[in-house]
Amino acid sequence: MKRIFLMYIIISLSLYSLGQNGSISGRVYNELTNEPVAFAYVEITGQPLIGALTDLEGKFLITGLPSGIVTLTASFIGFKTVISRDIQVTNAKQAFVEIAMQEEAQKLEGVVVTASPFIKPEESPLSLQRIGLQEIDANPGSNRDISKVIQSFPGVGSTVSFRNDIIIRGGGPNESRFYLDGIEIPNLNHFSTQGSSGGPVGIINADFIGGVDFYSGAFPAMYGNALSGVFDFSQISGNKEKTKFRGSVGASELSATLDGPSGKRSSYIASVRRSYLQFLFDAIGLPFLPTFTDYQFKHKTLFDDRSELTIVSIGALDDFSLNLGIEEPDESQEYILAYLPVTKQWSYAIGANYKKFTNSGFHRFVMSRNMLNNISYKFPDNNENLPRILDYSSQEMENKLRYEYVTRVQGFKITYGVSGEFAKYTNDTYQKRTIQDQVFEINYNSNIDLFKYGAFTQISKKVLEERLVLSAGVRVDGNSYAQSMANPFFQISPRLSLSYGLSEKINLNFNTGRYYQLPPYTTLGYKNNTGEYVNKENDITYISVNHIIGGFQYQMNKQIVFTVEGFYKQYDNYPFSVKDSISLASKGGDFGVLGDEEILSIGKGRAYGLEFMNRMRLTNGFTSTISYTLVRSESQDFYETYVPTTWDSKHLLSATLSKNFSNKWIVGAKWRYVGGLPYTPYDMEASSVKAVWDTRGGPVLDYSRYNEERFKPFHQLDIRIDRRWYFQSWSFMIYVDIQNAYNYQSEQQDIILREKDSNGNFILENEGTTYKLRSISSNSGTVLPTLGIMIEF
Repeated sequence: MKRIFLMYIIISLSLYSLGQNGSISGRVYNELTNEPVAFAYVEITGQPLIGALTDLEGKFLITGLPSGIVTLTASFIGFKTVISRDIQVTNAKQAFVEIAMQEEAQKLEGVVVTASPFIKPEESPLSLQRIGLQEIDANPGSNRDISKVIQSFPGVGSTVSFRNDIIIRGGGPNESRFYLDGIEIPNLNHFSTQGSSGGPVGIINADFIGGVDFYSGAFPAMYGNALSGVFDFSQISGNKEKTKFRGSVGASELSATLDGPSGKRSSYIASVRRSYLQFLFDAIGLPFLPTFTDYQFKHKTLFDDRSELTIVSIGALDDFSLNLGIEEPDESQEYILAYLPVTKQWSYAIGANYKKFTNSGFHRFVMSRNMLNNISYKFPDNNENLPRILDYSSQEMENKLRYEYVTRVQGFKITYGVSGEFAKYTNDTYQKRTIQDQVFEINYNSNIDLFKYGAFTQISKKVLEERLVLSAGVRVDGNSYAQSMANPFFQISPRLSLSYGLSEKINLNFNTGRYYQLPPYTTLGYKNNTGEYVNKENDITYISVNHIIGGFQYQMNKQIVFTVEGFYKQYDNYPFSVKDSISLASKGGDFGVLGDEEILSIGKGRAYGLEFMNRMRLTNGFTSTISYTLVRSESQDFYETYVPTTWDSKHLLSATLSKNFSNKWIVGAKWRYVGGLPYTPYDMEASSVKAVWDTRGGPVLDYSRYNEERFKPFHQLDIRIDRRWYFQSWSFMIYVDIQNAYNYQSEQQDIILREKDSNGNFILENEGTTYKLRSISSNSGTVLPTLGIMIEF
């Protein structure tokens, strides 16, 4: 009887879930004027019989939809057909989407306009990847972390560690900028390296992401202060019909997301996440215990058909402690405990984006504030009874204003604007440092205020029966830190893009531009022991890079695209370390702080290579991204000779495949290959000096042999399986993600340890002035399975 009852329940639930359908509501509008596009036809992409017409207010409703991820295609006479972002359809809520349509100047005979998710804007006809929800949500090995998702795309490098350093076309991890609904945020990761962008876990909750525009070049003029990459995240809006909840258990955290209406013309979405890694790490005996909490919030209000306001905020609280409770640490645990400091961070960003539409375009006013607080300290051998060898406390604050105007006049797309910013940086540092076998102290207190200012414009035009697209822009930036950077016309940043259609399917693309980036605040605020802002005295200036990019795109149809691009980047005025005699271009890929040292703006470098990519998004649920990059990344050393940077991987290969079976099962796999990265060997003689080791807690790098060695190549297979159940008013999802499925062991730099005698005491030599050291080969890698659960109602 119990078996019959159980079978009845299972069959009932299965039939119940199969019989339910979802719906999508939305609004179609003119992208420039925000006016509704009435009587446009909106269909499920690839299924023209399933759709609806918009009403006089541009609104539509499509019902009777199966659950899953879909896109919509909107079309109307006089407008270019457009495909929407990815939309998640469930029975738990009515999905909502806004679709912006662009007016056609004229309908030319013989010119066929085909909508595609791969179409790019006039300003950036190449080096732009548009990443959708389908590629983020179930990406194998990423656990819905966007910093790992982008590793599937060409030009994006990675390290063999568990960090999320973003390395684009051979550039360093501090060379990218990030925007959330048009509002700049300082970084993407928890436990971030100050002065850079890397960290082990992403801050952005994937529940919020509607899509990502990832630029690896051809930056529009509105984006400043970036050398290698720009990420523009579009967040979904809250549900306009009813309040909805989603809870999830991921690879490292618990998450709760709430969204719904907050008025007749407004909605919100908010989330909180809390990690549980510290409990797992403690249970398995890892020497460090990371704990993080974060929040994310968006509120959007449509005041009328001509004005809207979006408020966005994101923040994180991070605590990186040492696991000193390990009773008998092994050699690897001892090594890590000896050099890792305790770190406590918090950060936030909040901003408002107001858009006012006119008959020919729109104004955008953006106001935001972000802040980072970073504390780090270390005791010798973690003995709190001894004076600290590191005591670091720093804050970064930025208050920003930006104005933009976008219009189309007689076939020209025109964008222009200005920006202003007030920044404040404070630093209180005491640290014992080393140069070769010598120990010295750094002790300073900094407090700097500076104003930044900029202006930009860009003009785009289609000519030759719209076969040739031209776009030219210019940007200028300056600040009040030093006379060497005050004049914005010393930082003129021109750019030019061309795209020529050889046929309806093949385009030749080209871009060139010059871009500038301010050195990190840690460098601007560094003082020597006499209290001088030594880098200001050294006439530090903006870092510059010249880009030249060319290639072609073959779009077989609206679902399949092939691209080939070649690139060359020439760096100038890169910060060059006086202490280590190397460019900071190779630093920033580890925990701690980047740039808090004396530098000279004399560094030069280059990165060049060739990229190939194939993307497919088929209507049968199959998606794939296959990319290969041949890349070289080099910087000049003290003797002005080009040597490989730490990011010179040479070869990058990635293949990501995914198949959606009836919107219930999703099976995917990702294989990555990263060429061996260069590294600098240790100076064993200097490392053995007792005073040096006691100061650092570990060995010293021998920069006279800078990046002379190279690791073996690294490769990894990740597998993910999702199963989803959709019921009338709620949904349940579960996934299994397996990273490094065949347990590849990647090579790492040797572990250096102090020898002990039979009594457990460290062996001293040379009359007690040096330690006896030994090295142990080090590999990393393990099969890492993860179970994730999500519930939505």
